[in-house]
Amino acid sequence: MNVLFISLGCDKNLVDSEVMIGLLADRGYQMTDDETRADVIVINTCCFIHDAKEESIQTILEMAEYKKTGTLKALIVTGCLAQRYQEEILEEIPEVDEVLGTTSYDKIVEAIEEALEGRGGVRIEDIDALPLPDTKRLVTTGGHFAYLKIAEGCDKHCTYCIIPKIRGNYRSVPMERLVKEARDLAEDGVKELILVAQETTIYGTDLYGEKSLHRLLRELCKIDGIRWIRILYCYPEEIDDDLIQVMKEEPKICHYLDLPIQHASTEILRRMGRRTSREDLEEIIGKLRREIPDIAIRTTLITGFPGETKEQHEELMDFVDQMEFDRLGVFTYSPEEGTPAAGMEGQVPEEVKEDRQAELMELQQEIAFDLAEDMIGREVLVMIEGKVADENVYVGRTYKDAPNVDGLIFVNTDEELMSGDLARVKVTGAAEYDLMGELM
Repeated sequence: MNVLFISLGCDKNLVDSEVMIGLLADRGYQMTDDETRADVIVINTCCFIHDAKEESIQTILEMAEYKKTGTLKALIVTGCLAQRYQEEILEEIPEVDEVLGTTSYDKIVEAIEEALEGRGGVRIEDIDALPLPDTKRLVTTGGHFAYLKIAEGCDKHCTYCIIPKIRGNYRSVPMERLVKEARDLAEDGVKELILVAQETTIYGTDLYGEKSLHRLLRELCKIDGIRWIRILYCYPEEIDDDLIQVMKEEPKICHYLDLPIQHASTEILRRMGRRTSREDLEEIIGKLRREIPDIAIRTTLITGFPGETKEQHEELMDFVDQMEFDRLGVFTYSPEEGTPAAGMEGQVPEEVKEDRQAELMELQQEIAFDLAEDMIGREVLVMIEGKVADENVYVGRTYKDAPNVDGLIFVNTDEELMSGDLARVKVTGAAEYDLMGELM
């Protein structure tokens, strides 16, 4: 029985997909990447913002066509869109056989069996459950890096965000389970662990009564085979001295933090339901740079939030110019039904949002290009990702670059390297967001 798996949205979703693929492989299902030969198609959906919702719906509609033109016998929809619009999916797209919510992915085998027998429907569990199946997940990222999801859900309730309603409250994965999973990944050849959650910085507060990310990191650093550990999705106000100290002391932890701040105007941050002011952000970022001088900071911003004035946009521009973030992404505000922000007065026209997004990205481009130029002449450690076809050039990432979101470095060498190798490289050039270098 051939199964095609499509994982949309974030890396947290991808981990759920890899768990489901592992469960299916254990039961003898074969994976395929050919839609025309698939007996079963599973789509793990996203609906965080409007564009993600549209992509999910379009993918379901496209795959539904293979019930008419291919070998498709069962179409399963899982993930965030399924959790949020379970009944609507079954009513509007009759080709869908079964819908699984965000805490039901461990039931994927039963769902497929039911669908193949014509007994499909909706399978929605308690939104605050925490599925922890024993099966090893099958990593789909190429083998040398993998995401480690350390928690599920979120308690922050930012006014623009639907995640708590479709992913539930914050609940940490027990530390011993994460350490075992990381050991299994290392045994399978994973060299870089990337810690993810809706928020990583408050890991353990629900299980151990205090923030325990630093304790988890200490344990992960003991694992043979793991060379790099990277931390994503850190709320700035939750950065504490324990986290900073472990980053300074443990050489395996990349001096890189993903710190999504969303805005810099204190008034907009208040309306967003965030827990920081501009002054707080300046203080936190300043402290990180004092304590860890070579730290790379990535952030994301939302532009065009309801009520955002031209002056507040200019304030954000000034902040970005002042902070000189190593990596930065900008989203236009997307009003999501069921969130407080969607009903706020002062909704900003799409054209204005897009203009402001373009201004911010143009400013960041100048900053990023200057920072890249500053790297020329330096020696860096590079995680090799692959090779350019028919050339003696390898593609890799420095500690400043998370996979799929940040830049690359192209390494010239006659030596043979493998994906996952760590190579010492001298930076010889910069082109926009990417670097060039030579093997030392």
